[in-house]
Amino acid sequence: MAQPAAQVKREQRVQATRVPVNHSFEEIRSAALDLLAGRERASYQLTQYGSLLTGVAEAFARREGRPQDRHYQAQGFFGPAALSENDLELFLEVFWALFREGVITLGLNDSNREFPFFRVTEFGKRIAAHQQAYFFHDVSSYEALVRSEVPEIDEVTVLYLKEAMQSFRSGCILASTVMLGVATEHTFLLLVDTIENNATHAPTFASVGQQRTILQKVNKFRNIMDQELRGLPAEAKEDFDTHFAGILSIIRTFRNQAGHPTGKIIDREQAYVLLQLFIPYCKKMYQLMAHYS
Repeated sequence: MAQPAAQVKREQRVQATRVPVNHSFEEIRSAALDLLAGRERASYQLTQYGSLLTGVAEAFARREGRPQDRHYQAQGFFGPAALSENDLELFLEVFWALFREGVITLGLNDSNREFPFFRVTEFGKRIAAHQQAYFFHDVSSYEALVRSEVPEIDEVTVLYLKEAMQSFRSGCILASTVMLGVATEHTFLLLVDTIENNATHAPTFASVGQQRTILQKVNKFRNIMDQELRGLPAEAKEDFDTHFAGILSIIRTFRNQAGHPTGKIIDREQAYVLLQLFIPYCKKMYQLMAHYS
């Protein structure tokens, strides 16, 4: 006896939620770091390749609202979620990328010295603990994420950010890095302009505008901020060194390498991290603009 059309459609919708979807290398890497940092929970202790693989599958299932009742076997582990064939292949690349980066190392203890056992290095613990939980996969999702964190962002900055993300998606990593560097410097210059337009604060920062190059302006601004930090509101003061000077220096360094014929190659993973780092940097710049406007 044929099933009613409404019941068939309902079962089709349920089945659709059970089908694993494909994720990017960066999304899988971010999920793995969230697990290693304890921001995502896992059914198994994260000491083997298969347990981390299972944890990533569970994390995606939770985020995407898929029922976690499909059991599968991965390297001897059984978990309540599944990964697509695409994701299984990419996870293998992610695992060894984390190993090459020094985030994890092989072996658990003297009795379990080799693969599939692994542990997080001290360096890896610091990386995982500070990894930003920003997820994006195309131009529109990146723009939406930036606007959600920095609603006041200048439209010219957004233009260059979209170019950076579009270049990244197209595999033009050098171009992406240059465009991101332009957006970064433009945001800093907007902050300088904001201060110059404020009669109260402009005299304190007058020497910044007198500098010829961006690097000189940044260095002069940073020196002045050493005396200004105590007067900042708590939100703007928090993590100032990391979210301003640290991130700006990193993005500028990669931008200069990409924008000059040095021959140095910037890989996709590095570019993805730079796109992530721009967000807390930009947020900090607009917190300072709000204070000095």
